[in-house]
Amino acid sequence: MNALRRTLGLAWVILGPAAVIFLIYEAYGKIMAQPTQDVYLPWIIIITIFTPIAIGMVIFGLYALKGEYDR
Repeated sequence: MNALRRTLGLAWVILGPAAVIFLIYEAYGKIMAQPTQDVYLPWIIIITIFTPIAIGMVIFGLYALKGEYDR
């Protein structure tokens, strides 16, 4: 069970930044296709809200990798 937790911890560490990078990539593509306020404002809000969530995913994953949840 501990190996599973550590493996999933590694997945969280990788998925957090990958999700933010993917969101920024998608936002850039959509904004360049149609640079209006109706397009970029929702993307700014989405990225602003999701970035702290992704940081929390990385922190959670690092704790899992260290073995803090083994007890």
